[in-house]
Amino acid sequence: MTVSDRLRFLRVVLVAAGLACLALYPLMLYWPSGWAWHAGHSDYPMMIVGIYATLGVFLILAARDPLANLSLIWFTVWSSAVHGGIMALQAITQPGQMGHLAGDVPALFIVAVALAILTPRSKWAARRRTHRGA
Repeated sequence: MTVSDRLRFLRVVLVAAGLACLALYPLMLYWPSGWAWHAGHSDYPMMIVGIYATLGVFLILAARDPLANLSLIWFTVWSSAVHGGIMALQAITQPGQMGHLAGDVPALFIVAVALAILTPRSKWAARRRTHRGA
């Protein structure tokens, strides 16, 4: 796969991941066993929705020029992997949370892996390979 192909797919994944982040609130409402960690009143869900909605908007904007947004993309990769790992352990060890192993946990790992595979390791190397036609 050429660098330009990877960047094209990366743009698609950035938009898809951004839209998924923006869809968190509806997912929490309609599939709470896979996406909402609290039952009853809690301030936590709206805080996490706000953070992910903001990330979603910035991921969509990053799709315009992924090479100019490598730090945001790599933050998304690593924070998704760490968040997914913590949630996986919590889902396994807490009764009633196993539904997350079919909801938000795999979603975070899918985003992390897809972005990690498609994202160039450095802006300089990606631009250099793009100009050489590799």
